[in-house]
Amino acid sequence: MDGLFADSLGLYISVPFCRSKCTYCNFASGVHPATEHSRYVDRLISEMNGAGGWAKGLNLELPRHIDTIYLGGGTPSLLEPELIARLFRAIRELFAVEGDAEITVECAPGQLSDETLEALIAAGANRVSLGVQSFVDREAKSSGRLHSRTKVLDDLRRLREAGVESVNVDLIAGLAGQTPATWEESLEVLIDCGVPHASVYMLEVDEDSRLGREMLAGGVRYFAELVPSDDTIARMYEIAIERLDGAGLKQYEISNLAKPGRESRHNLRYWQRRPYLGLGLDASSMLREEGQGGNEGGTPYVLRSTNTDDLKEYLEGGCVRETAWLSPDRQHEEAWFLGLRMNKGVEPKELRSEFGDALVGRALETAARLADSGLLTWRGDAIRLTAKGRLLSNDVFQEFVEYSRQEHSVTDR
Repeated sequence: MDGLFADSLGLYISVPFCRSKCTYCNFASGVHPATEHSRYVDRLISEMNGAGGWAKGLNLELPRHIDTIYLGGGTPSLLEPELIARLFRAIRELFAVEGDAEITVECAPGQLSDETLEALIAAGANRVSLGVQSFVDREAKSSGRLHSRTKVLDDLRRLREAGVESVNVDLIAGLAGQTPATWEESLEVLIDCGVPHASVYMLEVDEDSRLGREMLAGGVRYFAELVPSDDTIARMYEIAIERLDGAGLKQYEISNLAKPGRESRHNLRYWQRRPYLGLGLDASSMLREEGQGGNEGGTPYVLRSTNTDDLKEYLEGGCVRETAWLSPDRQHEEAWFLGLRMNKGVEPKELRSEFGDALVGRALETAARLADSGLLTWRGDAIRLTAKGRLLSNDVFQEFVEYSRQEHSVTDR
């Protein structure tokens, strides 16, 4: 991995181990024996060691300098301290990690031992994301979470005492048994905690989750009959944005709010289409082709790849499950639906500079139509989702996907 490049790299590491599987979860994670942890870290390091050769063989630009690292899960904090140390040693041997790099670790409340916290801080972790989902104990329990409000508050205290001030708390609107009143209760506790970042998600019924399958079947297991209606969930989301804004947590992306300057640098990388390398089970990568591409405008192609979601296959050496080379047309499509996720929106001037007048001009016709429908606002240099547009964001994004597929013959090489 010789050579320096203009952009830095983000590193995402998937750790798929959990102590219990949440009823709504459709991620490639689960309850596995602790004996698999060491094998998994060995496999992560092996994949990391091979990343340079893999990228070079595909003529991909793999920046050596890293400015964000994100350990997601699953529950990465379940790794033993010595495995955490081994993993981060390997990262620093292969990459140049910037001194001010943002290093985030996802943790399940009540599952972060003193020894593990010490190992994470020694490894350079400076940001923690707590998967709280609800501060109402019965709601957390019914969704498969193992924590209580007391445990969350204790973890927050311990993190602050350890010097970790950058903390995110996740909440989900729409858990089984949740009501507008209990949602307000969770919001009040979150505000009182004083964390600088919050993520608010609306429950999505996914047929690959236990809860989703039960709801689609009309059953009652996992308290499926107590899941709020779509309208109620949407209203709870709106209330959260309003309440948290009043407490100084400003929305900067559909599901993310932060105090000024405390936005997640790693997650911004995804929405800004900056390069990242994903390692581990079901991890995704986005890397750019080196030099000028072979297309008419000379714009480099982009590779998106996703690893296998089968743990046995991954541990035995399997890795990439699927890849897609994105032409400039497809990148332009992504620029719209990823850019619109952010409150700052999309600036046509920047897109014209990257993709040209003809391509952007036709997309602006779609944007104008959506603005007339009240889903977008077009003011000054930026096009943004309205409050209504955020609730219907998937429909808005689909408009740009359909526009692209109708207007262009897209060929992923």
